[in-house]
Order: sequence, then structure tokens, then C-alpha cells
Amino acid sequence: MAKAGHAWSRAAAEQGEAEEGEDPLDAMIARTGCLEQHRQLQECMAERQDWRHCQAQVRAFGACMARRQQHQQ
Repeated sequence: MAKAGHAWSRAAAEQGEAEEGEDPLDAMIARTGCLEQHRQLQECMAERQDWRHCQAQVRAFGACMARRQQHQQ
């Protein structure tokens, strides 16, 4: 299955700008430890085209980010 990218990175690629390495947003999320939840949310969004059908993934990603926030405090 193809990785669902971010709209702004796809737009840059379509304009002929070379993308170097990993998506910066993915790299930032990877540092939080929530990359898998984020990718699952992206895949759901790519398949369903409506975030309302991806509530389980939205909650899982939000919970992961909340845990990260609590550990930083």
C-alpha cells in the first residue's frame, strides 16, 4: 500500500521541487513515538476521505500525543 503523504509535500513534488529524505512532519512525529498511530490515521484518511470515519485512529493518535505531553512535564 502506498504511503499517504501530506498535501503540502505532494504539492511541492508536483511543482517539480525535489523532496529530500523523509517528510519533515513525519520526522517530527517520529520523535514523539507516535508515528505508527499517525500513519494508521493517514491510511484511514486516504481510504475513507472523511475523518469522521477514522475516529478510532484519531483517538489513538491523540492519546499517544497526550501521553508524550505528560511525559515531558
